[in-house]
Amino acid sequence: MNLETLIQQMQQPEFYPHPVQNPITVMQTHTSCVFLTGEYAYKVKKPVNFGFLDYSTLEKRQHFLGAELDMNQETAPDLYLEVLPLTQDGEKLAIEGSGEVVDYALKMRQFPQSVLFSEMLEQGELSPQHIIELGQVVAEFHKTSKTNPYIDRFGEVEQIKQAVDENYQQTESYIGTAQSLEQFKNTKAFTDQFFATQGELFKQRQKAGKIRECHGDLHLRNICFWQGKVQLFDRIEFNEPFRFVDTFYDVAFAIMDLDARGRKDLGNLFLNTYLEVTADWEGLQVLPLYLSRQAYVRAKVTSFLLNDPNIPESEREKALETAKKYYKLADDYTKAKPGQLILMSGLSGAGKTTVARHIAQGLQGIHLRSDAVRKHLAGIALNERGSDDLYTPEMNQKTYERLAEVGIYLANLGYSVVLDAKYDRLAWRSPLFDQKSRFRVTVVYCSAPLEVLRDRLQQRVGDISDATVDLLQSQQANFEDFTATEREHLVEFDTTQGEVAQLLSQLERE
Repeated sequence: MNLETLIQQMQQPEFYPHPVQNPITVMQTHTSCVFLTGEYAYKVKKPVNFGFLDYSTLEKRQHFLGAELDMNQETAPDLYLEVLPLTQDGEKLAIEGSGEVVDYALKMRQFPQSVLFSEMLEQGELSPQHIIELGQVVAEFHKTSKTNPYIDRFGEVEQIKQAVDENYQQTESYIGTAQSLEQFKNTKAFTDQFFATQGELFKQRQKAGKIRECHGDLHLRNICFWQGKVQLFDRIEFNEPFRFVDTFYDVAFAIMDLDARGRKDLGNLFLNTYLEVTADWEGLQVLPLYLSRQAYVRAKVTSFLLNDPNIPESEREKALETAKKYYKLADDYTKAKPGQLILMSGLSGAGKTTVARHIAQGLQGIHLRSDAVRKHLAGIALNERGSDDLYTPEMNQKTYERLAEVGIYLANLGYSVVLDAKYDRLAWRSPLFDQKSRFRVTVVYCSAPLEVLRDRLQQRVGDISDATVDLLQSQQANFEDFTATEREHLVEFDTTQGEVAQLLSQLERE
């Protein structure tokens, strides 16, 4: 049975062994057909072979539908149900009939397009809380996703470089139309230099177990908020090099998509949530490479539309503008920036974390919370309440030493780093101020009336901080005042009166 006949029969309500919503909608891509019946959706793969993807035989379509089911049940178990045979008896096609098996269909729960992150963002319904949950979900997924020596081989620099170089070869013809020669040269020079000088970094990522069976296509149209939770679906099942990748390949895809849609603040929130759960600070070294790569691939794919004679002129014009945007974004990601350290300071409940998060989003910086670092050092979950052992002088010292170590490391990489802690001791501030000859160091001291501090701490729920009201008195008594040198780099901010936008402007001017 040919594909055209299959599509016709699967559009008939009587084909299905359950009630359907009529008419049945068919959504087609170059590789598959999806039939929307109301409660369920059925996916059939087209008998095509594009080299990087081969569904040309019945056996291959069965295999890849099974792989798609298994992989996506890990991240979206509510959506992916089973693979069913399509049988033919005479001229009639059926699901699990008695005739010859002529194809296979993946049965899924159907959900409204309105729950896609892409649609939610467009409608103004994608909240910071959705993005925080996404960061947590992706972090937990990466912790448990498969890795082994075979998968690990895909992290070798030669393999990654080959794929990136292929993108440049396939887009040279768009120089002068969709991208400028300068953009092309800049982007390629950046990746060439990265691969030539960072071989040891790629080996470290392999040794750290960061090459895993990832999602491979983690953009907003493959993420939904359904049945009260974030679900990742439509993982890449057809091509191993597309999914056996560094975990930051996935992270970069989601950030790039948010950035391209004009929400760099949400991209930053996703990144910092992911980092807080995983503590994979070293991954930030490869992030610019993968951000540029993901934007460039999106530019490349969009550029291909410019040569399609079947696309109307108006659509080609839109594709050209979209491609230009992605080529520019790919180039922008390669630009080096000066690093800096911003130390948050103040009593518990002063609003340091809220302000720090806004600063990080405004500066596209990395937000490091002492509460998270402390719990990582102790080996306990972020949402687990710490015992008294977590707050001994020795543990305090370890926590601030680790904050300084990671903060300086990231600032040297060119990141703006927001260190979110009380920083009430001169001994904890001094190692960071010792760096002021290398990059800018600023203290943001957050304050609020004492009764406000008490109210905030009493009302705090669902946060990783263990601070309580009874700590305020001792914190006030033990706070070591800023030195004259520190005051030259001090910004005081009343969180009950000040505007974060004004604070950001001040930080950007200094």
